Amino acid sequence: MDEKLLQIEDRYEKLAARMQDPATYGDPAAYAALAKEQKELEPVVAAVRTVRHLRDESASAEEILAAETDPELRQLAREELDAAQAALPEAELRLKTLLLPRDPNDEKNVIIEIRGGVGGEESALFAADLYRMYAMYAERRGWQVSIANLNETDLGGVKEVSFIVEGEGAYSRLKFESGVHRVQRVPETETQGRIHTSTATVAVLPEVDEVEFHLDMSQVRIDVFRSSGAGGQKVNKTSSAIRVTHIPTGTVVECQDERSQYKNKARALSILSSRLAQAERERQDADRADERRSQVGTGMRNERIRTYNFPQGRVTDHRIGLTLYKIDGVMNGDLDELIDALVTADQAAKLSEEA
Repeated sequence: MDEKLLQIEDRYEKLAARMQDPATYGDPAAYAALAKEQKELEPVVAAVRTVRHLRDESASAEEILAAETDPELRQLAREELDAAQAALPEAELRLKTLLLPRDPNDEKNVIIEIRGGVGGEESALFAADLYRMYAMYAERRGWQVSIANLNETDLGGVKEVSFIVEGEGAYSRLKFESGVHRVQRVPETETQGRIHTSTATVAVLPEVDEVEFHLDMSQVRIDVFRSSGAGGQKVNKTSSAIRVTHIPTGTVVECQDERSQYKNKARALSILSSRLAQAERERQDADRADERRSQVGTGMRNERIRTYNFPQGRVTDHRIGLTLYKIDGVMNGDLDELIDALVTADQAAKLSEEA
């Protein structure tokens, strides 16, 4: 481990030296690649140096305690030793966490698909609320949201919506949202004040490019049609909406948000590639699924992951047993407390496996 840490520090210093070389400035792409790698190593190097500093302080204080007889100096040494030893476990844990294998998709953009589930119109209204929640969370993080496909109901609900979230670390923060979300509340259409339970499904896919996943276009059928919206809204006068079908698997993607047929086609193919890539990853992981089931679940869509109980004002994540009594904040995009807890649980499970 110590040798590995020294190699990381050495690599960090070499990157810094290369970035200061005037010759590097003439190649923006090379400089950007070096800067990206250095940024990824920076927190690890900082954690290594913090741990080393605390260990050195402990060793120095112990030497003074062993050799010194002056009461005041011994008292100072004892205080330094206690402070260093108190801070060391947390610093070592942070370093171990940073050294865990990273998810290669963490820095990618995200494709989120939300569909109404059990509960009829109320499930569609809840799906619309979830879309709004994620859009507001993205806005808080400074990310960009663009809708690929939107199928609305007459009452303002959403039968299904697909949208792309673009921003640094988007997938690392949103990847735990896949699954069945359940809502308990009194629908606006309920006249007797009864609480109804409805669901919506959320799928979160890392966006892939052609380099990562090759889509055989001979296996894809492309259909063009006129887009439509609830109550005749957002109806294009031209046939610009696109439906792509992956013939071997029957996977279908529709995009009709853009006026441009070309843009809709490109976006639909991108989403199709991401879906097929995700299916392949799940197939490869199937053999290991029984061996590793972290506290945050497998992310499969048939898992009920969270309940939003409006009468009690609470949100409960069933994977980690966390309940927050701040449902208004959560529905307005205040998701960091939930997501931080999920990330921590996932890291704890990985640390346990490493041990």
